[in-house]
Amino acid sequence: MGTLRNRLESQTYPDLGTMMDGYARAAAEYGSEMFQKTLDFAAETIDNLDEILVLVGESPELDLDFEVRLWGSYLGEVLRRRYNGSWQMTPYPGGAVAVPSVEVRGSHLFPLIKVYRRLTMGEEEDLASFVAMVTERLGSPAGVN
Repeated sequence: MGTLRNRLESQTYPDLGTMMDGYARAAAEYGSEMFQKTLDFAAETIDNLDEILVLVGESPELDLDFEVRLWGSYLGEVLRRRYNGSWQMTPYPGGAVAVPSVEVRGSHLFPLIKVYRRLTMGEEEDLASFVAMVTERLGSPAGVN
């Protein structure tokens, strides 16, 4: 994992969207190689991501900051592509710090916060429920993937 982190953190990205896409692609490759789980940016792979997060969360060497960026970018890219959204830095509600969010039709989704909560709070924060809630609130996907 250290090699992957070093590779991603040593790159220069022209903008937030490019950085998040790079992290998401790395997550997809790593998920396939290390966990034998398909992560192809389809909404149907969210259960695979959730299973990976269970395993990641059990690791005694958990690097929470990096894992949140890696897997949160994948979750965000699934949603961004599904709804033709865009990455933005947005203050998290109730907080003073801006974090990466996916803007879709005027709504802001916080995939990194969701992954953080999944890793720190457990199964009550499952990703399938989150994606179902997003789908219910935002309706049909944009039809771009």
